[in-house]
Amino acid sequence: MPPLRRIDVVLDSVKRLQRIGASVNLVNLLQKQHPADLAELFSELSQKDCRVALNLLLGHNSRLAMEALIEYGPEPASTLLAEHPPGRLAQWLQEMPSDDAAALIDEFPEQISDAVLEQMRASGEVENLLEYAEQTAGRIMNPTVFALSEELTAGEAIQALQGSREVEMVFYLYVVDERRHLVGVVSLRRLLLVSPETPLRRIMTTDLISARVDTDQEEVAQHVANYNLLAIPVVDEENKLAGIITVDDVIDIIKDEATEDIYRLAGVSGDEHVFSPASESVRKRLPWLAVNLITATMAAFVVRAFQATIDEVVVLAVFMTIVASMGGNAATQALTVIVRGIALGELTWGNSRKAVFKEALVGLSNGLALGTIGAGVAWSMSGNLYLGLILGLAMVINLLVAAVAATVIPIILRALKIDPALASAVFITTLTDVFGFFAFLGLATVFLQYVKAA
Repeated sequence: MPPLRRIDVVLDSVKRLQRIGASVNLVNLLQKQHPADLAELFSELSQKDCRVALNLLLGHNSRLAMEALIEYGPEPASTLLAEHPPGRLAQWLQEMPSDDAAALIDEFPEQISDAVLEQMRASGEVENLLEYAEQTAGRIMNPTVFALSEELTAGEAIQALQGSREVEMVFYLYVVDERRHLVGVVSLRRLLLVSPETPLRRIMTTDLISARVDTDQEEVAQHVANYNLLAIPVVDEENKLAGIITVDDVIDIIKDEATEDIYRLAGVSGDEHVFSPASESVRKRLPWLAVNLITATMAAFVVRAFQATIDEVVVLAVFMTIVASMGGNAATQALTVIVRGIALGELTWGNSRKAVFKEALVGLSNGLALGTIGAGVAWSMSGNLYLGLILGLAMVINLLVAAVAATVIPIILRALKIDPALASAVFITTLTDVFGFFAFLGLATVFLQYVKAA
């Protein structure tokens, strides 16, 4: 039996203290936890117990409670907080970084978010972030960024840094001119190693990586990953320093984008969760299932076109689903690899021909191997060698079509500015079903006299 995790021990203690009503002990226990551990506790507790624990913590240590909600996630956190009055919410949200507060407010119902923003209007930072489009650098950046004037010396820069109470990222110190244009960056290590009289102009790096406020968050994450950055500055259209995005935010972006792609490959909305209301899940899943029903009907029309052949050789109905099923599985494998390559920037229009050729070779090889096995199985079950050969050839054709389609369709959709993860699966499933049935039943019709021979 595996040993209990520390979080499991804490969870049992929380449940026991709630059961006996030991509020003081419960608060003391919760305040000793890391925000990430508290977030995990919230996810393990029932909705009722979670609200009780959170409200108790909010009353004694609101900063820790809000930090835990940041880790818990904007959507479930907004559900837990929505019952509180806007004035109290505004007070708590002002303790959070502006980017996290904006993400949380964005999940509130419109009436609550408007009331909270009205209460927070004095600061203006959160409201400004919400003016940027969703999933852009401007929406997720922290506008409170420490910047140094290019006129300063290293010694003056160190003094300014020591006098700053809250600095989002001290490993990189951004240098701006008198109009706040971003002109360079200095590492903290470099700043400490030079003499205090050295001007920042001499030690700053002018060739730096930055993101525009309208840059897609996925592109921002790629920049941070590609250049091994701990943070990336965000500038406006005039190249003025507007904020900063740190690596912890990028990790959240990567997690969210990966989750969204996985969901969309299955035709599920990216913001659906395990415990989302059933009515909401139905509303989000039903449209794509309806589209799948329409595309599946196309495959049914193909089968209907060969109904006479099936009537003459009923055993065809036993094997024809194998061809379509194998094509669908092969397409899912290729599609997963291709969509991931597009998301990571590995696959572009320029190198797409190489990817198509590679996947076609993989599809052909798998088709030959599996088609040979399938032919043997069909021959042994039916006693008809020609039926086995037809099944094997149809599998080769369909696996080749599946591999090429799973590569080409996502590339074309990306070129058309359509999310390949969302729309590819529907088209590819249709193609593999249609081509699978057409290849198998079509070959059976052509060689019907041999198939009918026992």
